[in-house]
Amino acid sequence: MSEVIRDGDKTFAFAVPVVVIGAGAAGLIAALAAREAGADVLVLERDALPRGSTALSAGLIPAAGTRWQKDAGITDSPEVFAADVMAKAKNEPDPGLVALVTREAGPTIEWLGTTYGLPFSVIADFSYPGHSARRMHGLPTRSGEELIDALRGAAENAGIDILCEAHVTTLFADADNRVTGLAFVRPDGSRDEVGCDQLILACNGYGGNKDLVKAHIPSLAEALYFGHEGNKGDALLWGEALGAATRHLSGHQGHGSVAYPAGILISWATISEGGVQVNLAGERFCDESRGYSEQAAEVLAQPQGLAWTVFDHRIAAITRQFEDYKRAEAMGAIVTADDWPTLAARMGVPAEALTATMTATAEAKAASTRTAGARDAFGRDFTGVPQLSAPYCAVKVTGALFHTQGGLVVDDEARVLDSAGRPLPNLFAAGGAACGVSGAKAAGYLSGNGLLTAVTLGRVAGRAAGEKIAGGGAG
Repeated sequence: MSEVIRDGDKTFAFAVPVVVIGAGAAGLIAALAAREAGADVLVLERDALPRGSTALSAGLIPAAGTRWQKDAGITDSPEVFAADVMAKAKNEPDPGLVALVTREAGPTIEWLGTTYGLPFSVIADFSYPGHSARRMHGLPTRSGEELIDALRGAAENAGIDILCEAHVTTLFADADNRVTGLAFVRPDGSRDEVGCDQLILACNGYGGNKDLVKAHIPSLAEALYFGHEGNKGDALLWGEALGAATRHLSGHQGHGSVAYPAGILISWATISEGGVQVNLAGERFCDESRGYSEQAAEVLAQPQGLAWTVFDHRIAAITRQFEDYKRAEAMGAIVTADDWPTLAARMGVPAEALTATMTATAEAKAASTRTAGARDAFGRDFTGVPQLSAPYCAVKVTGALFHTQGGLVVDDEARVLDSAGRPLPNLFAAGGAACGVSGAKAAGYLSGNGLLTAVTLGRVAGRAAGEKIAGGGAG
């Protein structure tokens, strides 16, 4: 149960200047920034180990103007990045927030690389939908697990205390909405309390709370939830109880490419590099290239909520840089064949239909070669996309809800704002706890928006909270 108890006389036997709730990417980066600013920090994590939504992701952070881009010959800037974010979300997000996170992204991963030794590199061999430059950065295995493990190691080496199996249930606040402390429970049912001067909410969104999903995203109320089950909306509920403003609560990231039944994320390179999706009848059903977030609902609308992603050996070679894809191959989730009828048999779809579909796709690609910008019957533009060649590959997928994008409204220091636009005294939000930059619809999600706000707002919040403590003030 998430609750706020008003008790202006509440005292605590133990207190820490800065407390962070949540040890995902946002929380650990916030802790590093606060510690660097000179504050003592405690991170509280409900799980036995820091994992969260970060560990379930591909661990890719979009950033513009980095040294890795320059080394790869990629020209980019925060302004171009911001324009891409706004275009994808149809200008719904707060322009100031978009400018903040796109400006902070490059310096943040440069900081993580230089100060804490995280070995980032840029993905330079394929593009993500909506990005006008190749700006996705990740660690060697392109895995969220590697990213969260590296951040945890950095925090531990910095002397930051991370208390796991500590499920925060209660915030204590005074009449002015200043959070004075919190209570958390342990697996054995015992309860502890800790006071704080500054509190950073980094406990993600509400994707794991079916009631909130049903209320705000009814189209995905029964969808597979591929995020962390601990994302119960605690930050949203606490914020609302403290009078915080919220925005774009219907915004979310879906994904139309989760291997079924293996439950493994399949890289969208399978589509952006020229693959297509067909339903169980072997027929295409939409323009897959628009983005993986909005594709979740398209896949779920098909019979049994399933589809097949069809690609080839060239695309498979690109996607093997992702640990998830290699796991899917090892589990036998990827089927291959040297011709369409054989692949259809292995997929369990009608051979005649699949052959006709892939022939039509090849013709559409040929048409785009003759006339740049030509679109097929579904509105997809295959300009510059190679033809598929044997051996062909396919993976059965479903659509899923990954994480929510709406949340608490924050300012340029990641301070939570009330309904009148005034900052609450000592409350910050980052990552999924804060309203992101995707607007109110799944189609507004630009690849990487989740980790974009996690790492940038995490650093902004931690830095601001730490500086307030170092400056001698509690708020």
